[in-house]
Amino acid sequence: MKRHPEYEYLELMARILKDGKTKPTRGIHPIKSVFGAQVRFDMRAGFPMLTTKKMPFKTLLHELLWFISGSDSVEYLHEHNIKYWDGFLHEGSDSLGRVYGVQWRHWRRPEGTEFDQLQWAIDEIKNNPNSKGIIVSAWNAGELDEMRLPPCHTMFQFDVTKGKLRLQLYQRSWDVFLGAPFNIAQYAMLLHMVAHITGLEPRELIISAGNAHLYTNHLEVAKEQLCRKPYPFPTLKIVGDVKSIDDFKEENFVLENYQSHDKLKTDLVIV
Repeated sequence: MKRHPEYEYLELMARILKDGKTKPTRGIHPIKSVFGAQVRFDMRAGFPMLTTKKMPFKTLLHELLWFISGSDSVEYLHEHNIKYWDGFLHEGSDSLGRVYGVQWRHWRRPEGTEFDQLQWAIDEIKNNPNSKGIIVSAWNAGELDEMRLPPCHTMFQFDVTKGKLRLQLYQRSWDVFLGAPFNIAQYAMLLHMVAHITGLEPRELIISAGNAHLYTNHLEVAKEQLCRKPYPFPTLKIVGDVKSIDDFKEENFVLENYQSHDKLKTDLVIV
């Protein structure tokens, strides 16, 4: 019997609890962290939405669609009752600056024109699939001071081999209890979306992390999660006639057979 792929995540959490070193952060809680970690998810084993705690599918879906839209405003997030970004806003503003999706879709060239990295990557997958440089970066060092927070998921790379599409994400900083479950599901979803519009099979998601950590106020609830046995992963289906990355809507995604343990609640750390 094959090992359940969720243990990739759970074993990283256990490693941090056992071997992590305590360090201060910009926030009010220190972290226990390890440097250098990797998890892998084969899409043939199902859609990697964690089952050892209940995950909010529509929330993570709409946050991903917001990234893809290239917007800096939280207006779309508010329309879908997503409020946890509000702690990063300038007072009196609905803008997060030039974060994530802005860099994906509106990267500034030196002369001031914009470059759509995500659409370029999709075009490369279609037209130059053997390229070793199909990369989208949110880490624009020259614009970090225009971002309300530096991007944690900094860059991702696509690989096409024998009709199979793989995606590797690099996380400079990885909040393993709260952030990682979202990153895993969202980038697996992005892999499915790009595979759908390029006619490829989504095969594997790899996430490589620099600083992988647990905030000290998350340690006890992480231990509780480690006591839970994973359920089989659900299935994600993309339905409808979607041709472009900008055409995806909520109704194009069907999650089937998602079974999970109860929610595990803790505080978001604003840094």
